Amino acid sequence: MTETEAKPRILETAEEVAPPAASSPSPERKKEKKHLRWSNLSYTTRVTLAFALIAAMTALVAIGVVSFVWEQHFRTYTADNMQTLCETTANRIAAIYEETGDLWNPETTRPAAQATELTSGVGVRVIDLKGSTVFDSSVIIDEQQGDVFTSFAPQDRSQAVTASIVLPDGEKVGTVRLWVYGSEALMRQPDQEFRDNSYQAMFIAGGVAIVLASCIGFLFARNLVSPINRIMKTARAVGDGDLSARTKLTGEDEVARLGETFDAMAESVEKDRDLERRLTTDVAHELRTPLMAIQATVEAMIDGVYEADEERLVTVNSEIQRLSRLVNALLKLSRLENRAEPMKEEVVNVGDLIAGIIATHEMFVSDSGLTLEYDAQPDVMVVGDADMIRQATANLISNAVRYTPEGGHITVSVKKGDIMASIAVRDTGIGLSKEEARMVFSRFWRADAGRNRESGGLGVGLAVVKEIVDRHGGWVQVEGEKGKGACFTIHIPLYDEDASKHRRNSKKRTGHKKPAKASR
Repeated sequence: MTETEAKPRILETAEEVAPPAASSPSPERKKEKKHLRWSNLSYTTRVTLAFALIAAMTALVAIGVVSFVWEQHFRTYTADNMQTLCETTANRIAAIYEETGDLWNPETTRPAAQATELTSGVGVRVIDLKGSTVFDSSVIIDEQQGDVFTSFAPQDRSQAVTASIVLPDGEKVGTVRLWVYGSEALMRQPDQEFRDNSYQAMFIAGGVAIVLASCIGFLFARNLVSPINRIMKTARAVGDGDLSARTKLTGEDEVARLGETFDAMAESVEKDRDLERRLTTDVAHELRTPLMAIQATVEAMIDGVYEADEERLVTVNSEIQRLSRLVNALLKLSRLENRAEPMKEEVVNVGDLIAGIIATHEMFVSDSGLTLEYDAQPDVMVVGDADMIRQATANLISNAVRYTPEGGHITVSVKKGDIMASIAVRDTGIGLSKEEARMVFSRFWRADAGRNRESGGLGVGLAVVKEIVDRHGGWVQVEGEKGKGACFTIHIPLYDEDASKHRRNSKKRTGHKKPAKASR
């Protein structure tokens, strides 16, 4: 086999194996098919099409109803004309019968033939008293061939009418039966034009309604989508880092309220971001200060500048303890927020618990140049974690000492309400405004950003207080006024012995019993 003979066979084999190019759709076609789906259309397009479809369905229903009514009307109109024509034909036949005296005379049945000739689509049959057909327009005789053809003659009485051939003296000599081959057979030309024009007007009105509905739907969708697009644009800007972006939507409708809610959320996120940046700065400074002190002291002792005596080691130890307190505070808050630290549930006498805290803080308060007063009602019992309640109260006392100038007064009181126990810590310090009262439990927040960190703290203590009280099912109330002091009150549900017994009994009833040992 030569090389020239092999090439055509190779080409033929390749053409048989390779699938046709048209069988595999191109990515462009797939993309087009994908975009033709209803879910891939824009909201404006979908609303416009929905309005157009509603208008089209309404127009079709209206046209259908009107057509049905009019068809019934024209059918009645045709039936009346049929009856009138049938009676007229019967009367004319009766008049001629008086002269001829013979119903089978072609001259007598001439009015029936004229009725079929003058009105197209009409069939007439004349029947004598014996039931014999005298004249039938449905029978066609081919005179040249001698063949007889019978056209359609309806047997349904609803499609035909009859009239008796009655002489003036009341004698009946026969019957005329008349039918039509179409609904338009006995309609006048003006009636047909009126019907056709009416249908045309209805279709034009339906088309105009669809166009108007599409325009209204487009305008409605655009007005609805415009604020949504603004919200989406603002959300994209916030996602890209522009936390100052706002929708600036106002109004009473749902979309406007959504925009206002989004703006409030964005403002809250912006404040949280500011607090986060402030946190980063504060934590970095708080961590750097003791680390630098430790590093400087240790390097000086290594270089021989300072001796590794007790005084230098005490300095390093104090900075390490300060750093440890900071890390422990952050870790404590994280565990409380993540519910990683289990909470004990035991009956606690709040008055006795706080009395112990007062005893350990009296020297601390006195060294700060302040006076401390404690007042507690007896038998204030709650269910909770004594260590957590102790820490929350200690944090409030420490916070009051920190923000109360020398010579001030701190009052701690424990009271019993109807359903809640309250632990109030009141001071005569710098106080706080209403705006500050809303922000005071935010993490790492301080009332005065310019306050030095030795007196202002890191802002973790009150956040810990709130988390502890939340875990006990209570809340913290803040009252205060600038320059006149502040009062922080912890509210915790009182211990209810009956409810506690009921819960214990429920747990026992729902508890799993140990499986019995199988007998040998």
